[in-house]
Amino acid sequence: MPTNTSVVTEFILVGFSRLADLQGFLFSFFLTVYLLTVAGNLLIVVLVSADAALRTPMYFFLRNLSTLEIGYTSVTVPLLLHHLLTGQRRIPRSGCALQMFFFLLFGATECCLLAAMAYDRYAAICQPLRYPLLLSQRTCLCLAGSAWACGALVGLGHTSFIFSLPFCGPNAIPHFLCEIQAVLQLVCRNTSLNELQIILAAALLILCPFGLILGSYGRILATIFRIPSAAGRLKAFSTCSSHLVVVCLFYGTAIFIYILPKASYDPASDPLVSLFYAVVTPILNPIIYSLQNADVKAALKRTIQKMGPAKI
Repeated sequence: MPTNTSVVTEFILVGFSRLADLQGFLFSFFLTVYLLTVAGNLLIVVLVSADAALRTPMYFFLRNLSTLEIGYTSVTVPLLLHHLLTGQRRIPRSGCALQMFFFLLFGATECCLLAAMAYDRYAAICQPLRYPLLLSQRTCLCLAGSAWACGALVGLGHTSFIFSLPFCGPNAIPHFLCEIQAVLQLVCRNTSLNELQIILAAALLILCPFGLILGSYGRILATIFRIPSAAGRLKAFSTCSSHLVVVCLFYGTAIFIYILPKASYDPASDPLVSLFYAVVTPILNPIIYSLQNADVKAALKRTIQKMGPAKI
């Protein structure tokens, strides 16, 4: 008997449709968060690009991170706003694949970029005399380029893999975006092997950089504790505390989502966790880095002064 496979041409993003009475509030909330996220991260990009004092490896990686966060939130929030405003929740199969590709691209790139940022902090604190050699401009470009290339390969590989599988209905995705675990639930065949492959790939992509970050911070803490003065220890730790907070937020939620088995996927809670790292974390990054970073605040002050009225 012939089987009817691969007939789904569009999906429905269920999202927050169950909260019918809150659609207006959710639209206003996500619009505000999105505008603040783009503005905050764009400000960091502009400051690092324009201020000579911030042209260091640390801020080079921070500029890349802010660029990532703008892309990360722009992949999800504008479409979510459209759904909340119009009630139209359909997305073509090609559009779903495109969203998944860019979401995975930015997420995988951030995994690698955070590891590069940890190496930068390790070199600055543990190898200060060799820091200019270890983090030369060429090295920084290679690390950032490798992170983006890895993200592109992960996005292309996973998206091609998922959308080569048969979808024959239903087509309602229990999520506000085309997230890989949620889309996999709609495949009309046994996906146990596919799920295992995704978990292994996610473990390699997430846990390897995370292990490098933990190793770097182990060395950093050991070096900090050997600094004789309390003021010196505090100053050294303050240079990496912002990055450590971002690492905990990003990797904690990523591990929860992508390294849990399929049986643990919860259509009610997993979208909320995804909402945290796809929408909330990008707005926290500029706040974390700017409030705890004297260099960024000083650069902002200089920029404002330059933009002020010229003295007569």
